[in-house]
Amino acid sequence: MRILIVFAHPEPRSFNGALRDLAVDTLTQGGHEVRVSDLYGMKFGAVVGAEDFLCERADSDFLSIAHEQTHAHKNGAFVEQIAREQQSVLWADLVIFQFPIWWFGMPAILKGWVDRVFARGFAYIAGCKYDAGLLRGRLAMVSTTTGTSADTYAPDGVDGDVNDILWPIHNGIFRYTGFDVLPPHVAYMPGKVDAAIRSEYLHSYRQRLIDIERTPALFFHPLSDYGDNERLKPGIAARSGFQRNV
Repeated sequence: MRILIVFAHPEPRSFNGALRDLAVDTLTQGGHEVRVSDLYGMKFGAVVGAEDFLCERADSDFLSIAHEQTHAHKNGAFVEQIAREQQSVLWADLVIFQFPIWWFGMPAILKGWVDRVFARGFAYIAGCKYDAGLLRGRLAMVSTTTGTSADTYAPDGVDGDVNDILWPIHNGIFRYTGFDVLPPHVAYMPGKVDAAIRSEYLHSYRQRLIDIERTPALFFHPLSDYGDNERLKPGIAARSGFQRNV
C-alpha cells in the first residue's frame, strides 16, 4: 500500500514522533511506500482564507470559502502548499493522522490542514459525501496520545469514551469524505507512565501496522439506512458513534 502519515506535533522527539518513526520503519519493512507530511516541520499554514486561491475569485465582493474552494478546484488553482498535500492524499491508499489529543480534539495545525486540504470540490461536494465521498476507496486511521489515563477515557470515564471523542474525526472528516475508517491506536498518557508501558505501546502499534491490511474497518451506517430527512429509518438500530434511537 501507499501510506501518508500526517504528523502534527511540534516536538520531533516526542512520543508522537516515536510512533511516527516506528510507523515509517515498520511499514517500509513490510513493503509499503510511505510519505510523511510533518506539519510543524513544514510550517503548514493553519488558517484558511482568500490567499489559498491563485485564480480570480468567483466572487470578489464576498468570501465564501466553500464556493471559492470549489472554484479553485475546478481551475486547478490552489496554492502550492495545498496542491502538494492534495496530491499526497490522492496518492495514498491509507492516511494516518498522528497527533496528541489537545482539548478533546486535534491540534489546530491539523484541523487547519483538513480545512484547507480537504477542500470542497476535492474531498466532497453536494451529493458526494459519506458512502459517495470523493475520497472513497481509501482507508484512514488515527494514531494518537492522551494526557490522561485509559480510565479517564473509558465509557464511564470523566472525559468520555475515547471513541466518542474521536467521532468528529472518524465520521465528520474521514467517513464524510468517503474513507473507510480503521480502529484508532491510542497511547494513554505516555509522558506519565514508565518505560515498560511505553514499550508496550510501541509494540502494540507495530503489530497493528503489520496487520493493517487485515484490520476490519469501523462500522458506519450506509446511506441506505437513512430516510429523506437524513435520520435513521424506523426499525434501524443505531450502531455507530454518538448515534442513538429516539
